Amino acid sequence: MRSDWEVVIGLETHAQLNTKSKIFSGASTAFGAEPNEQACAVDIALPGVLPVLNQGAVARAIRFGLAIGAEIAPRSIFARKNYFYPDLPKGYQISQYELPVVVGGTLTVQVGEGDKAYSLTVNLTRAHLEEDAGKSLHEDFQGQSGIDLNRAGTPLLEIVTEPDMRSSAEAVAYAKALHSLVQWIDICDGNMQEGSFRCDANVSVRKKGAEKLGTRREIKNLNSFRFMQQAIDYEVQWQIEQIEDGHAIQQATVLFDPDSGETRSMRSKEDAHDYRYFPDPDLLPLEISSEWISRVKSEMPELPQQLAERFQNEYGLSAYDAAALTSSREVAEYFQELLNAAGVTNAKLCANWVTGTLASYLNLMKHGAPNMVQVTPVQLAGIIRRISDSTISNKIARELFDEIWNRNNSEEFDVMMYYAADNIADLLIEKNGLKQVTDVSAIEPIIDEVIAANAKNVEEYRAGKEKAFNALVGQVMKASKGKASPAQVNELLKKKLGG
Repeated sequence: MRSDWEVVIGLETHAQLNTKSKIFSGASTAFGAEPNEQACAVDIALPGVLPVLNQGAVARAIRFGLAIGAEIAPRSIFARKNYFYPDLPKGYQISQYELPVVVGGTLTVQVGEGDKAYSLTVNLTRAHLEEDAGKSLHEDFQGQSGIDLNRAGTPLLEIVTEPDMRSSAEAVAYAKALHSLVQWIDICDGNMQEGSFRCDANVSVRKKGAEKLGTRREIKNLNSFRFMQQAIDYEVQWQIEQIEDGHAIQQATVLFDPDSGETRSMRSKEDAHDYRYFPDPDLLPLEISSEWISRVKSEMPELPQQLAERFQNEYGLSAYDAAALTSSREVAEYFQELLNAAGVTNAKLCANWVTGTLASYLNLMKHGAPNMVQVTPVQLAGIIRRISDSTISNKIARELFDEIWNRNNSEEFDVMMYYAADNIADLLIEKNGLKQVTDVSAIEPIIDEVIAANAKNVEEYRAGKEKAFNALVGQVMKASKGKASPAQVNELLKKKLGG
């Protein structure tokens, strides 16, 4: 994009609240049921039925408001949003309009990585409660469409930002941070494939320095961060080209086609007056007492930013380590349990293992967080304690980790894991003879043999080539089957080579 244009982006996110029942009925919200098995009389709007507000949905909205530092409205109103669509059986959606439950708030996010990273504070306009619509099914019907009302009435929290983002990268960074937050405070499972977290991006462009906003187009139902970036980038370029070709941008709702990488217009964009909002006569105003807010606050987990600061202040970890360890609540809880078992003095070592070895194993298994970890925090703590007291080397520790991982993952019955799983590191060290060799009299003969057999490397080291020394260390470690203490090998080798 040329530098004389500015992009303006605001996001609307629908987070499905993880209540067991719907927002105005007792029907289940479980995913995967056969079509219309979870649509009760209230959901399909049979005559005479009345909605009853789900208290759990309200509590989750309060929790979100507290997490972003917003105002929790003491009194909010449910309204009817009128529009006609086959998957909306009532002919209106119950939502909130003039008086939402959450007002304002901010979310600070990190954009980019490394030296180019910067913080961005996104201002939120509101977050309001509403019910989801049903779903139109087209694939299984020849020349017809089916309607599945299982989702009708599912509780949503619609989270709306100010137009504060200026690139697709900023929009994605915000969406990822919000996705992490709603999972952290346990109000949404964040499953984008199942539609639990869906974003709409309002995108417009204007000349640099212009104060007036351009005409926006809304990209609907983005359920992947990659698609969000692609959709916004395409839409921005399309709008700029349209304006430069002399065409005016028409306000519209558009869809992104991942196959073509393009957005296409779906319909002209409605404004609020098109929906003819009015207060729902079947629902009383929602009143939230300060006592209720205090009760929800007392049950809140420590938030990521607060926890990251505590990890730095209490354990001396770097900002980078603290951010990695608070990337998800599961990772943070695993680290905390590991630290409790291994001891605070091993904080940096614990952090390195969680963000390094453990993370790499999880990536291989394609799990984003250690909810499927095959080495428990207590088991890993056993390995870390033996590294710390020089019983084993880092190389042996990684081999030990791999064996414990595979033993835990094995379908065969393992007597040792069954009876002594928490103490497995010490048992395997003893059983397999893995203790690090620290006896100088045992290491020196190995070093002498390596020096005698590698005259070229010795000559190159004495000529100032440090890589040659590392090669000699590697040969000693190989000859000792990884059991020699690396620190002692380095010290004795340098002494013998006159370094």
